[in-house]
Amino acid sequence: MTWKTKYRSFYYKEAPEPANIVFKVDETALLVIDVQETYLAPSSKVEEQQRWKPFLERMNKTVIPNTATLLQTCRSREIEVLFARIACLKEDGRDRSISQKKPGWNYLLMPRESKESQLVPELAPVGDEIVLCKTTDSAVTGTNLRLILHNMGIRNVIVAGIFTDQCISSTVRSLADESFDVIVVEDCCAAGTDELHDKELEIINMIYCHVVSLKEVKTFLTK
Repeated sequence: MTWKTKYRSFYYKEAPEPANIVFKVDETALLVIDVQETYLAPSSKVEEQQRWKPFLERMNKTVIPNTATLLQTCRSREIEVLFARIACLKEDGRDRSISQKKPGWNYLLMPRESKESQLVPELAPVGDEIVLCKTTDSAVTGTNLRLILHNMGIRNVIVAGIFTDQCISSTVRSLADESFDVIVVEDCCAAGTDELHDKELEIINMIYCHVVSLKEVKTFLTK
């Protein structure tokens, strides 16, 4: 099964196969979302360690190594590379959106200079690669990403990062609404569980983006 037939939702079960993807490298950007220190730090609670163990294994064994390979591929083809990370500008976080102020797991108070808000070292930016700070799920809504992409002549966006069902999904939907062509690299992304990951990919595929594998991405890039 290839990207043309995988991750089909109820709405697209009988839809014809999409056309081949062709991304011109000078019109394409890679956006890596929220692969930050806070999400890779083990919990001090044994129960939480067990609950998040599958996620951490996927991140360390699949998502981070694959994203490092994707970064290398894009840099070697001179594709623009950008990063987004959750980080507030005010120490008390009063500039955060309401979704990051609500109590519970999604309560996020990470000033931009804090260690937990930093990108993981394996996926560190190189040279003048752009890093955007956001206090929203969508990297489009919470930053000037749309303007940056348009100014650089970008029409296509390759998306990787976390969490598939939250910031990835929100960003992809926003990009689609802005008429960018988007692909999500499924083995460079993760959600809290594989079930959530797979279900969200099924939901956004074919309408907001195309869901593809790392191996497939390399076949889409052209001069």
